Amino acid sequence: MTARYEVRFSGTGGQGVVLAGIILAEAAGLHGGQYVVQTVSYGPQVRGGMSSAEVVISERPIDYPKPIRLDLLVPFTQEACHQAAGLMKEDGIILLDPDLVSETPEGWVASVPLTRLAVEATGRVQMANIVALGAISRLCPLVDEASMLDAAKGRAPKGLFEAFERALEAGGRFAEEIRGKIPFEKAPTPED
Repeated sequence: MTARYEVRFSGTGGQGVVLAGIILAEAAGLHGGQYVVQTVSYGPQVRGGMSSAEVVISERPIDYPKPIRLDLLVPFTQEACHQAAGLMKEDGIILLDPDLVSETPEGWVASVPLTRLAVEATGRVQMANIVALGAISRLCPLVDEASMLDAAKGRAPKGLFEAFERALEAGGRFAEEIRGKIPFEKAPTPED
């Protein structure tokens, strides 16, 4: 089993990258019993400026709080993808929306239409970050679907939990389709 798993959400302010990082950290830590460190960074202009959230998840106490080499990158812009692609582990996953990121870097890219799935499941383009979390709940070995749902429930704005739930499920279903294609042991097999 993976002892340390590093994730970065990156994009522009207003795309929900910070919320996605918080929900993932709470799913892994508060609801999943793992050790977690979550950090954020964003430009002074906030909405529209570069924004990122990093989550380090571990089965053991975390001695260094920042990612060393990313296991998973979720870029919501082309610039975010270019900036972080060099931080990937050799066998890391870049989970990207082909409508938002057209130039794909070398490495293992999981093309997931986050925006389209968000609109289909909820009618809201702003739920792409939650769709990404649904996919992560099926791809990250240190987080499970139930923990992700519990964390999302605690963070969903009033009246939006059902939309969050539909977005998580849409991302999870899509990830199930690609999980068997992942060429390394990061994704749990159905027998796990």
